[in-house]
Amino acid sequence: MLEPDWPAPPGVKAASTERDGGVSRGPYASLNLGGHVGDAPADVAANRRALTRRLDLPGEFCWLEQVHGARVVDLDREPPGAADAAVTSTPGRVCAILTADCLPVLLASRDGRRVGAAHAGWRGLAAGVLPAAVARMGDAPESIVAWLGPAIGPASYEVGADVLAALGDGAPGARRCFAPGRPEHWYADLYALARASLAAAGVSAVFGGGWCTYSERARFFSHRRQAPCGRMATLIWLAA
Repeated sequence: MLEPDWPAPPGVKAASTERDGGVSRGPYASLNLGGHVGDAPADVAANRRALTRRLDLPGEFCWLEQVHGARVVDLDREPPGAADAAVTSTPGRVCAILTADCLPVLLASRDGRRVGAAHAGWRGLAAGVLPAAVARMGDAPESIVAWLGPAIGPASYEVGADVLAALGDGAPGARRCFAPGRPEHWYADLYALARASLAAAGVSAVFGGGWCTYSERARFFSHRRQAPCGRMATLIWLAA
């Protein structure tokens, strides 16, 4: 389990799981928290119950139907549904993001009254999921702190011209987040791209990053390394 190291207020609670500590088997071994990847439903349910106990979570997970877009739901007003980010001001309501290479991003207001979580793969970044999540927080961007959870690292994430075209001319400095690879291929730095996107949205207090889900085989699931596979969860909530 990763505990974010960031200057969030005391009432903001957050965690990001690793792959060990559950009951799932095969490519889902062992703490798979994704119910949509082909794992046995009973095992996923047992894993989610174990995580609830371990973190002493105050309420149910608010799982999203992640679609690699930019829709943000305010869980105080609407059900989770198909979206790639969620925000809340309600204590005990747990925002949850599932990943296995894409980047989970947590947001918190410095006054401790609002939190959010976003699923930021390359498609979501291109669609503007992070500026959309920052805007839905409803706070001045300079009063928001962000944390970047585990994602595929820049030495492992080789992409084609479509990704470079989608992201390279986005946020200022985005082109510098790509390094040359094979002909017509580049290595993309999701962490740097997310920082650029957050900076363009006015958020400069960004922490975390530096893991690689692809190369750290013992710690993380990676869809690019092995498919099918399980999913990690990155969670944030306000203390009840």
